Amino acid sequence: MSRALIIDDHPIVLEGCRRMLLEAGFAEVLEATTALQGFRIYRRSKPELIVVDLSIGGAGLAGLSFIRRLRLHDDVTPLLVFSMHSDPVIASRALKAGATGFVAKDIPPATFLEAVDKVRQRKPYIGHDMAMQVAMLGSRAQRAPSELTGREQQTLALLGKGKAYGQIADELGVSYKTVANTCSNLKEKLKASTLQDLVRIAVMRRVGA
Repeated sequence: MSRALIIDDHPIVLEGCRRMLLEAGFAEVLEATTALQGFRIYRRSKPELIVVDLSIGGAGLAGLSFIRRLRLHDDVTPLLVFSMHSDPVIASRALKAGATGFVAKDIPPATFLEAVDKVRQRKPYIGHDMAMQVAMLGSRAQRAPSELTGREQQTLALLGKGKAYGQIADELGVSYKTVANTCSNLKEKLKASTLQDLVRIAVMRRVGA
């Protein structure tokens, strides 16, 4: 059974998200109104997608703490931030903490469903306008070292398009192992601790280019 988990303390938002997630094909939608409750439900139910607000229970950006805690245990489950904040600094912090995607609450339902579809496939998602603002913050993505080789630049660009290692190998005419080694070098040069982090950098570079 496909499950999604929403962590938000606004009843109207919970109801709206629940309906859209059911429309997106989830068989069950679980709800939590605190970060602690959300983490307990996650541990018990292992949802396929988590949607979290950053401001939970009036505790500042408690959602960021939830994301960091989740990623200590799980670097795989897609996590979409659905936030009232449209500040690119906050969006950047959420992505750096481990969010797979970030959308603001003023988006239309179709955009929310598009974001859900992308992160459900474990592909990073951030709205175009927000991505432009994040890119202009002088993020790591914009400060990629000039010593990147041509192969590394090509690989990074394809990662930003959502390509998997095998697809990149086919497009560049190299082996899977070569792609894996190139990505290892990229992670070191761009200070990315995980592949997910590297993909986020690639996406922001691509959108902000």
